[in-house]
Amino acid sequence: MKLPKKLTAVVLGCWVAGGAHAEQIHAAVAANFMAPMKELVAQFEKDSGHKVSLSFGSSGKIFAQIQHGAPFQVFFSADQAKAKALEDAGLVVPGSRFTYAIGALALWSAQPDFVGKSYARLKDGDFNKLALANPKLAPYGAAAVNVLEALQLKQGTRSKWVQGENIAQTYQFVATGNADLGFVALSQIMDKGKIREGSAWIVPSEFHSPIRQDAVLLKSAENSAGAKALLDYLRGDEAHSIIHAYGYDTE
Repeated sequence: MKLPKKLTAVVLGCWVAGGAHAEQIHAAVAANFMAPMKELVAQFEKDSGHKVSLSFGSSGKIFAQIQHGAPFQVFFSADQAKAKALEDAGLVVPGSRFTYAIGALALWSAQPDFVGKSYARLKDGDFNKLALANPKLAPYGAAAVNVLEALQLKQGTRSKWVQGENIAQTYQFVATGNADLGFVALSQIMDKGKIREGSAWIVPSEFHSPIRQDAVLLKSAENSAGAKALLDYLRGDEAHSIIHAYGYDTE
């Protein structure tokens, strides 16, 4: 049962005041979730007394780091596959995996009015470069390729692709003007439900596989009350309100 927002804060506050041990938690987070995660962690730290160290990157690279013993306690992936693979490998606390966000993709330009209400600019080819995240490392890059295939534009645009290692680097290619267009996470360009700057086409979800993003508690944190509390917080109403404000859906 979910506690009301105010009651949750009171309970957490009493828990900290009662002398419970505050922990330092190390969380690995997919780059697309950077902005909401920073806001979520700020509120979690305030309510709980725990401290969270955040490491952002492509899910593929984080996945490899965890396999090689990186000292993370929780992993917020940009897809389900990598979280499940870690689970299948016995590196995750059983039963801890859940979908914390469902992502959305946008075709974005830093230039106002450059992108209309559809993919016409992409179809016409009237742009210098098209930025997308490396589909082998980043789920948002794989989703971008899905879109291009669905629109039958993969081969026609391929000569103009510039690939970022992750979605954060992809965003920078477009924000700096090195690419006129790019497929980015909607959360990177949305603020309070509106496109913050430039112009964008929000890609309908039917053009790509669902971007279901799963979180897991890693074996190293099996006895960490702080890490468990962070994952519990992400399931709550307060966290969901923050997540929705960045253009994500939740279950």
